[in-house]
Amino acid sequence: MKNLKIAIQKSGRLNEKSVQLLKNCGLDFENYKSSLITTVSNFNLEILFLRDDDIPGYVDQGIADLGIVGENVIDETQADVEYLQRLGFGKCTLKLAIAKDSSIKDLQDLNGKSIATSYPVILKSFLDEYKIKADIQTISGSVEIAPGLGLSDAICDIVSTGGTLKSNGLKPFADVRQSEAILIGRKGLEDNEILAELLQRIQSVLRAKETKYVVLNVEKANLPKITELLHGVKSPTVVPLAEEGWVAVHTVISEDDFWGKINVLKSAGAQGIVVMPIEKIIL
Repeated sequence: MKNLKIAIQKSGRLNEKSVQLLKNCGLDFENYKSSLITTVSNFNLEILFLRDDDIPGYVDQGIADLGIVGENVIDETQADVEYLQRLGFGKCTLKLAIAKDSSIKDLQDLNGKSIATSYPVILKSFLDEYKIKADIQTISGSVEIAPGLGLSDAICDIVSTGGTLKSNGLKPFADVRQSEAILIGRKGLEDNEILAELLQRIQSVLRAKETKYVVLNVEKANLPKITELLHGVKSPTVVPLAEEGWVAVHTVISEDDFWGKINVLKSAGAQGIVVMPIEKIIL
């Protein structure tokens, strides 16, 4: 069976988590830090290491079959690709930012102003939506320094923590769009058996990341209240304990859901609650 090719970022904020995701899927590969291409030894897959800006185009042209790239890059390049799976990492926001002492108060104040960005396509679409006429200055690299150098009145750039904005005397002004890492594929690949297997593995890893394995003890008299709270993947597993009248409940639960229910579980009689990470969940 012919190998598929997947393109991931060679360096940058998505590289490490993309590599970790593939390895968590049981894929065995080496030399990813020093090579532009490597073959997975136990799966029909080759991995290409590229600049993130190039990944959507490579997939669109069929040079790569799949890619892991930020949603913002896909939109900016306007590549004709399929969205296959949101991956839950690399989350960030494309924001408008202005100098802390700027006179700009609302979006309409941007009319006639100059905005520096590395994302002119996304920015133009946003400005058009609000019927704003501004001068878009396309800059590659350190967009944050543009207002300080007098090159622009505002910037539009990816913001994760906001630390870079603050260090350059800027403040967030408006959100343009949200972004996260996406698994994309070339057109016509949907029925590929290798892709179906890879997607199953990725989805099992993502489900496990969002859930925890929980074991707790409870008196049989309180068991109905506990099982009502903990549904599990299908239903909880109940195991008798050596102490008469007591059982252990094994189940899977969303981590967010668990922390919201912890006090309710304790009030319902749960004791000795143990929470453990899950490696994979295959439905």
